Amino acid sequence: MRVFENKVLRRIFTPKRDEVKREWRKLHNEEINDLYSSPNIVQVKKLRMRWAEQVARMGERRQVRRVLVGKPEGKKPLGRPRHRWEDNIKMNLQEVGFGGMDWIQLAQDRDRWWALVDAVMKLRVP
Repeated sequence: MRVFENKVLRRIFTPKRDEVKREWRKLHNEEINDLYSSPNIVQVKKLRMRWAEQVARMGERRQVRRVLVGKPEGKKPLGRPRHRWEDNIKMNLQEVGFGGMDWIQLAQDRDRWWALVDAVMKLRVP
């Protein structure tokens, strides 16, 4: 993810002219980070897992949890189903080897959940 992010940012910020050698060069990662100071794409996964823990600990009657866990009624549109937010959580847990378990039950134990979040983060960091 980080490689893709840097590739896109290099294209957005265009090459820089080196005044000493009098030629164009690509921007280094540090220069890109200085120009673009938004959160890293890899950090988005950690934020998503953190929010999942908070939602899992909410009461059954809270609207946020009901929207996340509830099943929509009515006819499904044609084609492949859209990727849901909950599917991302399940995919992250499957990468660590906890794919068959209920993520809401896992989130109830804070220490175990954060060990899983750390394991998920280590899988993607180059």
